[in-house]
Amino acid sequence: MNFILGSAAPENENKRHYFFLFQKNNLLVKKLYKAFAVLTSDDLSHLQHTFANKFYIGSLDGYPCYAARFPEDEVIPDNMEFVGLRQLYEKLDEIMLQAAFRAVQIVAWDETHRFCGVCGEATEKKSDEHAKVCPKCGHTSYPRLSPAVIVAVTKGDKLLLASSKNFTTGMYSVLAGFVEAGETLEECVKREIREEAGIEVTNVKYFGSQPWPFPNSFMLAFTAEHERGEIKIDDNEIADARWFGIDEIPNIPSIPGSLSISRRLIDWFIEKYRK
Repeated sequence: MNFILGSAAPENENKRHYFFLFQKNNLLVKKLYKAFAVLTSDDLSHLQHTFANKFYIGSLDGYPCYAARFPEDEVIPDNMEFVGLRQLYEKLDEIMLQAAFRAVQIVAWDETHRFCGVCGEATEKKSDEHAKVCPKCGHTSYPRLSPAVIVAVTKGDKLLLASSKNFTTGMYSVLAGFVEAGETLEECVKREIREEAGIEVTNVKYFGSQPWPFPNSFMLAFTAEHERGEIKIDDNEIADARWFGIDEIPNIPSIPGSLSISRRLIDWFIEKYRK
């Protein structure tokens, strides 16, 4: 399966297509045995509903994909349910989930940019790209991305993992934080590790990236090495932080799932130091 991003809808809308429909951040899916499936236009014919504000987000194997908000008062069939995107890990095809990540960010952007941030006038949707234009002052807004760094810090053959106070399950992961105005990515890496774990790092290297729709983050992953200092956690954000050897790293569900770049960083460490 191949997902190609797009913003201008195809001329032929009669072709079978996929629909990513949301209430809050929950996706409407069909229930299958131990799995779920994204709705198609065939499924929606039974709902008898036309979505007035839908967005073309790209294509899956040549089939157009649309995103929209599902009305709160609309009744759904018994074979469907709303499921949070996090809960769809390993229950939905990875490429399909990637498309869902794009869809929920576009729908959320639409809801938060209905009025111009400059003059307050109601905005209008552009047809050839994902953008909102103010008909009064001409201000144009685009879907927002919030850049954040996520870092695997090593100290010899040990990996720094922390448990955030925002985690509800006692999960451990690598450290992350949002980039501030006027800050380079490398500066952000060093600042976040210093603020949250109290140590200095060096040899910062780019690892990879991942869009992360909770709510609109763009994760930029790095590796770094311990330079000096002992762990001293930020009590406001971090519940615990420790150095873990390869045989000490917790198992699922105490570490992130396989689709997240945080897990890819942990797997990178395991592969690097596996004996």
